[in-house]
Amino acid sequence: MVTLRDLTPDDAPALQRIYSGASIRCTTGRTLTLGEAQNRIRAALAGAADKPRQRWAWGIAVGGELIGRIALRRRTPAMATLSYILREDTWGNGYATEAAERVVRLAFTTTDLNRLEAMHHPANPASGRVLTKAGFTRTGTSHRRAGDGTAVPYQVYAMRKP
Repeated sequence: MVTLRDLTPDDAPALQRIYSGASIRCTTGRTLTLGEAQNRIRAALAGAADKPRQRWAWGIAVGGELIGRIALRRRTPAMATLSYILREDTWGNGYATEAAERVVRLAFTTTDLNRLEAMHHPANPASGRVLTKAGFTRTGTSHRRAGDGTAVPYQVYAMRKP
């Protein structure tokens, strides 16, 4: 069973571990430093105080252990993007799907958001399955620049408030 919880400063080493190895293959491609992990946590805590709120971030925990992070980022007054990352040794257990389903419910019941979007790297089709199970529908492709300048066709998903 997944627990969503606020991140704390003590989570920095666990967050650094989450943003490493195969988990970052389709993101930045490099491990976070401890300082960068601390900065992400500080930003998440500061974002919780924003009025109106622009960002929401939770730690994904199983059995009390932080195994991932999931977030919403407001892009327009009524739309936000969903993102998540799990430590690679926890993949394939349904944790990302459960966390995404919970965040979708929270977004549509406790905020003024009426649309969510998400995308995933084409080399990570499992993330697309997570999004589909959480209620998203694939809407197209968005080309984003990789570090080497090549265009990468990310798969784009969206859902509206029921």
